[in-house]
Amino acid sequence: MFKGNFIDNLPKIYGTYTGGFLVFCLLMALLEANGVSAKTIGILFLVFTIAIYALIGILSRTMQADAYYVAGRQVPTVFNGMATAADWMSGASFVAMAGGIFYGGYTYMAFLVGWTGGYVLVSSLLAPYLRKFGCYTVPDFIGTRYGGNFVRACAVLVLVLASFTYVTAQINATGTIASRFLGIPFELGVWVGLVSILLCSMLGGMRAVTWTQVAQYIVLIIAYLLPIFWLSNKFGFGFFPQFMLGDEVARLGELEQQYGLVKNSAAAVKSAGVPGGLKSISVSHSGVAEGGMAAWKFISLAICMMVGTASLPHILMRYFTTPSVKSARRSVAWSLFFIFLLYFSAPALATLAKISILDPNLATGIIGKSIADVQSIAWVKEWIAVKQAYIADFNGDGILQLNEWFMRGDVIVLATPEMGGLPYVISGLVAAGGMAAAMSTADGLILAISNALSHDVYYKIVDPKADVAKRLIVARILLVVTGAFGAYIASMRLTGILGSVAWAFDFAMSGLFFPLVLGVWWKRATRQGAIAGMLLGLGAGTAYLIYVAPAFMGQPPILGIDHLRFGLIGAPVCLISMVVVSLMTPEPDAKTQAMVDEVRIPSGKTVL
Repeated sequence: MFKGNFIDNLPKIYGTYTGGFLVFCLLMALLEANGVSAKTIGILFLVFTIAIYALIGILSRTMQADAYYVAGRQVPTVFNGMATAADWMSGASFVAMAGGIFYGGYTYMAFLVGWTGGYVLVSSLLAPYLRKFGCYTVPDFIGTRYGGNFVRACAVLVLVLASFTYVTAQINATGTIASRFLGIPFELGVWVGLVSILLCSMLGGMRAVTWTQVAQYIVLIIAYLLPIFWLSNKFGFGFFPQFMLGDEVARLGELEQQYGLVKNSAAAVKSAGVPGGLKSISVSHSGVAEGGMAAWKFISLAICMMVGTASLPHILMRYFTTPSVKSARRSVAWSLFFIFLLYFSAPALATLAKISILDPNLATGIIGKSIADVQSIAWVKEWIAVKQAYIADFNGDGILQLNEWFMRGDVIVLATPEMGGLPYVISGLVAAGGMAAAMSTADGLILAISNALSHDVYYKIVDPKADVAKRLIVARILLVVTGAFGAYIASMRLTGILGSVAWAFDFAMSGLFFPLVLGVWWKRATRQGAIAGMLLGLGAGTAYLIYVAPAFMGQPPILGIDHLRFGLIGAPVCLISMVVVSLMTPEPDAKTQAMVDEVRIPSGKTVL
């Protein structure tokens, strides 16, 4: 069917895959029309897609170090862009972000601005030059550029802390999806998600993860965009709601004024037991006072997400897989395009979902109706049954008021097709998309952790004479151990998905951003300076997190820098300490400085 080598046939292979997936969706629609239960359709969607990913992972197995760590450095730019987009668009992007906008309004779009803007930093400051260096992992660059095992170990410490914080959020997302659509407890769902993740990555490493991520991107983008276009057309906003957002938000403002929005007391919200009461989007967004502090909170969160994006090892690793330095830069542009397709649509999805339950002119509206009637609606019963939604009749009138409906922000996207009255097959499709998003990012994160531990700690420090087979066995064992520990922590639900993700970005920017950037752009940066920057930056950021986070000491934030923004403390400490210590210590030798000069030329052969 496909002549020639695998790389040359990629467009045909994934074109056939996309067509097959659409045929499967049509088959599910036929089954629903013929009376097959919603639960069965949900299970079929998840099982079918996970089985395809696992098959790709098994077919991509390898025992070659180059293929396992960097996919043989032969991933074409467009496909690496798709894989990076899937790696990037995690459970936070797919499952949680629109939920944040749904409840908090425009302030949550700081995530969009920061996450998108971060790729400008990646393209201009890091990706081409790290590819030119020719390393396997981010700590590999740090260790070789600055010299010595201790600086390499410091980089591994930051990488593990940031990536592990991030991966717990992704496993949390897989648990949320599995618990709802497979009808199992959340605590069991996270282990189902983990097994699915490991099937995609354990045997083939980066090669397996790359080709499964391309497949996962195709599923997740179809699953995200289709309900948006369908709901917009159904509600009379046209086929492209992204361009009609002003009209949609204006309609929401009218509905909120019509119903009146009463702020719940802290005790009432606590009694509900489910965070996510509706907040006004037409006035004083998300309860933040208008003015200077509101602007600062938006800008500061965007900065943290932007700098954190350029520091995350699992993203930077993707650009080690391209054939050349030039293709690495082009790949960043393709990544941004594929990410844009989802991020441009997230506000529209949140707005349409909110209109679907507020507008009394729509059959799907629930606000202002009898609570008894609302509780008899199938989707409401299902989400309440899995403790993701709650109704509290605070005034005892039996009518559902705007402030009496609670739903976790993490499930808004998953519930949107049902909230909008779409066929259940669309809900199954969205569940498959959410699982693809969470799995693709979790694969990349677990791989980043296990590769750093196996390559930079085991091979470079513990046993430099280990052969390739032994190194890859160690990498796979570490992959399983890391994933299992992540699933255990995720099952404890210590924080929400968006909160965990923000922490990961702050950890990364506190300890890795400036050692990476100065490693390329400042020849005077020394090993001692990098060590001081990473340890002091990470330490200062972590200490401030403990000081302000509600889960820890819960002290009032300083200058509006809360637990989502602690990177604004850690990163400046990292920069200052790195510069000061570098200037106080002897400059790097001539060989290292010549290597840095060579790295800055974005063409030619790799340095290593």
